[in-house]
Amino acid sequence: MTESTWREDAALLPAYLQESYTLPGRTCGTLSYNRRSKCWVVKGDPSVTEMCKRLFPGTAGSKRGEARFTAHRRMVGELCWLMLRYPLDIRPGDRALWDRAVEDARNAAVRREKAAMLPQRMTPPEGSFTGQLMTFQQEGLAYLLQHDRCLLADEMGLGKTVQALSWLASTGRFPCLVIPPAHLTRNWTEEALRFLRLDGQPPRVHVIRGLKPYELPEADVYIMHYLLLRGWKDVLPALPWQAVIFDEVQELRHTGTEKYSAASLLSESCERVIGLSGTPIYNKGGEIWNVINILDYHFLGDWESFTREWCYGYGNAVVIKPDLLGDYLRREGLMLRRTKQEVLRELPPKRRLVQELDWNDKVYARLMEPILPELLRWRSDGALTPSARAMLEEAISQRARQATGVSKSPYVCQFVRALLEGGEKVLLFAHHHEVMDLYKQELRSFAPGFITGRETSAMKERAVERFMDGRTDILCVSLRAASGLNLQRATCVVFGELDWSPAVHSQAEDRAHRIGQEDSLLCYYLVAPQGSDAVMQEALGLKVSQFVGLMGDRPVSQAEAVQSASLARQHVERLVRQLAQPQDAIT
Repeated sequence: MTESTWREDAALLPAYLQESYTLPGRTCGTLSYNRRSKCWVVKGDPSVTEMCKRLFPGTAGSKRGEARFTAHRRMVGELCWLMLRYPLDIRPGDRALWDRAVEDARNAAVRREKAAMLPQRMTPPEGSFTGQLMTFQQEGLAYLLQHDRCLLADEMGLGKTVQALSWLASTGRFPCLVIPPAHLTRNWTEEALRFLRLDGQPPRVHVIRGLKPYELPEADVYIMHYLLLRGWKDVLPALPWQAVIFDEVQELRHTGTEKYSAASLLSESCERVIGLSGTPIYNKGGEIWNVINILDYHFLGDWESFTREWCYGYGNAVVIKPDLLGDYLRREGLMLRRTKQEVLRELPPKRRLVQELDWNDKVYARLMEPILPELLRWRSDGALTPSARAMLEEAISQRARQATGVSKSPYVCQFVRALLEGGEKVLLFAHHHEVMDLYKQELRSFAPGFITGRETSAMKERAVERFMDGRTDILCVSLRAASGLNLQRATCVVFGELDWSPAVHSQAEDRAHRIGQEDSLLCYYLVAPQGSDAVMQEALGLKVSQFVGLMGDRPVSQAEAVQSASLARQHVERLVRQLAQPQDAIT
C-alpha cells in the first residue's frame, strides 16, 4: 500500500496514527533503532523511561534510563501514541527507517479496518477453483483474505488445505511456496493440480528436492518439505515469493534449529504468510510463541516479555491462562480455529479422505525381484491347470500388494504419528503380517494394540479393552479380522493397505461408526502413487480428493462379487505387461 492510499483512507486511522509523531520544542529523550536486537530504544529522563515500563511492561530492559520496544507495527503504533505526550528526538541515521515503520503501521491499521468491512463468507472467483466450499470453509476463506499473516487452526479433517488453496485461487499470489511435512508433499501436489486453475489450466507445480540449491524452473506452485529448509536457507529469502504456506506449522514449535532459522528468514522476506495446523502446540503453551513468531515476528513481544507476562516467569513456557491467550490471538486476527463440534451440522457423519503418500521405490523393486520368475511362469507355462493358474495369480497379487504395503509403511507411520500427537484416537487397518510388524516397530512409543488374527481370544479382548479404556490411542487391526468389534472410541480410521472389496472397507469403518460415536468420523485412505495401490484405486473407484463419497455403503451385488474375483488376474496381467520395462520400473 502506498502513502497516497492510506492518506485517501486516513479517516480509518486511529487518532494517534493521524497526528504527527514529533512536536516542536523541548523533547524528553531520544529514539534509535538497535539493528542487532531488532527493537526501538527510548533513552531519556527517568520519568519517561519509567512511564514506558509502567505502561508497556515488555519494554523493561536491564539498563536504567532505557526502554526497548519490539519493532512490530503494533508496537510502533504504541510508540506514536506515547510520543504525542513525550516527544523524542529521532537519531538522524534512523529517521528514514522510522518513517517506513510508521508507514507500515498506518497501512496495517487501514487494512485491518477495511478487512472488518469485508463479507464474512466468500467464494473464489469463478474459473479459478474447482471445488465447492462448505459454509464454514467460506468463512475461513474470508478470514484468510482479511489477514495477510495468520494461523488457520481448524481441527483436523475440516479442510485446511482446501481453504488455503481457495485463498491462493482468490488472491492469485503466484509463485507460491508451500512447505509441508515430508509425507504430505505428494498430497499437496495432487490437491494443487486438482483444485487450482490459472487461465483454465492446472497450475505448474514443481517439487523442490535435495539439500543442495539449484536453479528452479518456472512454476506457479513450489513445494518443499521442512527437512530441506536448512539447505536452502540463504536462497529462499531472495526469491520472489508472493505467498508462503507453512502446513502443519507445529513443525516449527521449537527454536534453535537451522530449520526454524530458515523458516524465519523466509517468512520475513514475504508479505503474505499463513500457517496451517490443527495442533499448533503439543506440550507447553509457550510453543505458540515460536509458531506465531514465524508468522508475525514479535507479535507477542520477545521471549523474555512473553514468558514474564503470559507465563509463570522468564523462561517458563507454561501459559497461565491459555484461554485468555487464545482469545487475544483470535481477537487480533492472528488465529482462526473451529472444531468439529462447532460445524458438525455441515459435516456428513462419515467422511472419506484419500491421500497420496510417498513410498520407497527401491524397496519395492527389491521385493518384486523374486516375483519375476513366477510372472514368467504364469505367462509361458501352458501346462498349468485352471485351478493352479488361479492359485498362482492370487500368490503373485498378494506378494505385489505386500511389496506396496512395505514400501509405503514408513510414510503411513509418519502420518499416523501426526494424528496421535494431535490427540486423535486411531484405528489403523492393514492386510499383511509383515506390514503390521513394521507398524509395531515404528509406532512402539505409542504402545499400540494389535488384532491381526495371530492373537488368542484373550489377547484380542485385552487389546480392545486397552483401546476403549484409553490406555492406548492406537489399535492396529487386520482388514479381514474386524467383524464384530465395537471400537466407537476411535476418532479416525486409517487404511494403510487396501482390499479389493469395498464392503471390507465399509465394515472396517463401521467398527468405529456405531451407536455411541457422536463425532463425525474421519476415514483416511493412504495410497502410494504406483504399485498395487494404483490398480486397486481404479478398481475401487477411489479418487484423490478431499471428500470422497464413494465406496461400499451398501451390500455388494452379485455382479460386483464376480468382478472382484477377477481383479487378481487383472493385476497380474498388468505386472506381466511391465516385464519388458527395466526391472526397477515395475510399478
